[in-house]
Amino acid sequence: MNHLNHIAAKLAAYGLDGMVITSAPGEFYAIGLRGEGLVLVSQEQCWYSTDSRYIEVVSNQVTGCEIAMVENGHSHHKIAAERILEHHLVKIGYEEEYLSVGEFQKMQKTFPDFVEFVPASQLITELRACKDEDELAAMRKSQEITDRAFDAILNDIHPGVTEQEIAAKLVYYMLSFGAQNISFEPIVASGTNGSMPHAIPSAKKIQEGEFLTMDFGSLYNGYCSDMTRTVAVGEPTEEMRKVYETVKEAQLKCISMAKAGVIGADVHNAAEEVLKANGYGGKMGHGLGHSLGIEIHENPGFRKLNKNPMPLHAAVSVEPGIYLPGKFGVRIEDVVVLTEDGCEVLTKSPKELIVIR
Repeated sequence: MNHLNHIAAKLAAYGLDGMVITSAPGEFYAIGLRGEGLVLVSQEQCWYSTDSRYIEVVSNQVTGCEIAMVENGHSHHKIAAERILEHHLVKIGYEEEYLSVGEFQKMQKTFPDFVEFVPASQLITELRACKDEDELAAMRKSQEITDRAFDAILNDIHPGVTEQEIAAKLVYYMLSFGAQNISFEPIVASGTNGSMPHAIPSAKKIQEGEFLTMDFGSLYNGYCSDMTRTVAVGEPTEEMRKVYETVKEAQLKCISMAKAGVIGADVHNAAEEVLKANGYGGKMGHGLGHSLGIEIHENPGFRKLNKNPMPLHAAVSVEPGIYLPGKFGVRIEDVVVLTEDGCEVLTKSPKELIVIR
């Protein structure tokens, strides 16, 4: 998946002659490969530099740009500087959200004196927010793998197994079913640990009568999946059932609202309204959802502070939760792709409360 042309076409709108891309996700978006190199894009031409570890695979797989290898002390910055000087690229965008101060200072020192550096992370962020069909195909496959892992893990859940064991088996299943990697370390939380949205799996043994929350995802062709399901181990209490059904109601409400053009904050607020109406106002704490793709957390999202319309073909999580410290927590998460008149739900696992007896 190569997006060099998309980036080049966007430069004029940002008043740029060129864009330097050095982040791992930016590099992958641009050339479809992580080669620990530097991408330079102008309105007419593209260049990419890498080192001897990656030059063979880059030469075989990367198209649409001139390729150079770093050697004999000739750094990525020096190679880019030569191209900038040759083509007199004055206004150069850079990824300020990823670039370290040290790396930025090296660019300032190495690039020609006439260069004007322009913060331009937003250029790449906007492009990455709108997934094309190749990206969506990878995300569908990634989610299919994750759904299979959830179905498999249900057979391993019983009183006495630890959170860490469940986390390890989730990783095993995802890799076994074809994932390149996991998209993040699984969150597995049982009982009182479930009130911590990002709990780290522990040696705690799962007990009868507890909720178990599992938040996990895989990586396929460089793209992430993300899902959360909460199951009951043994018969749940009336309160547990009420909380679960409230979270599910909030999620279904928000999925019914999700479409291109909707204001991100409006979807988040709809979830808060459902929770409040059922007596759990203020018990979520986090945003309703985040975009994802090359990275597990991208922009934009269904968040309280996002007053902007959501873009077409954004892939966004919908993950309301209720967290009751000292008791338990419940979260249900699907990923949806926004269309003009609604959304495509990538997550296929059931949302009805599963009781493992």
